[in-house]
Amino acid sequence: MKKLFSLLCLVIAIGFTHAQENLTQNTIQGLLKGNQDQVIQLAEAFSENQYDWRPMEGVNSVADALLHVASANYFIGTKMGFAPPEDVDIMALGKITGKDNIITALKESNAWVLDKLNEVSTDELANEVDFGFMKMNKLGGLLIIMEHNGEHKGQLIAYARSNGVVPPWSK
Repeated sequence: MKKLFSLLCLVIAIGFTHAQENLTQNTIQGLLKGNQDQVIQLAEAFSENQYDWRPMEGVNSVADALLHVASANYFIGTKMGFAPPEDVDIMALGKITGKDNIITALKESNAWVLDKLNEVSTDELANEVDFGFMKMNKLGGLLIIMEHNGEHKGQLIAYARSNGVVPPWSK
């Protein structure tokens, strides 16, 4: 019995240690996934016609905002050293049209960036990255991805409310 208890304690300790290894990445990934899911819910709640709506001339439309998030996921990820999927042309994402196509592109971008978070080791978090608009470490890059998605979730909530669309999670 004592051996079984000792073995159980060892297994729990190993599992806890492993879970702590990527605590930062796992935490960011969980928060990012929550934001991504809500952005997708908003994207699905808008009608096809509302995708062209913009609050004023010169400001991104609903479609533009969604495609901007998809493009930024790839852009920031590539700056962190990850090659985008071979079938993705980051520069052409902004030309995608149609609600279903835009949602598909966003979902693929979301899945890709979530997967890449798992490839950043804790030892790499302090490594400097030149994002073009500023230099910071990889941890900062992960936080930028999370914050950027949250920023545009807020934008899309405002767009939704302006169009009589209730965010699905607040019904």
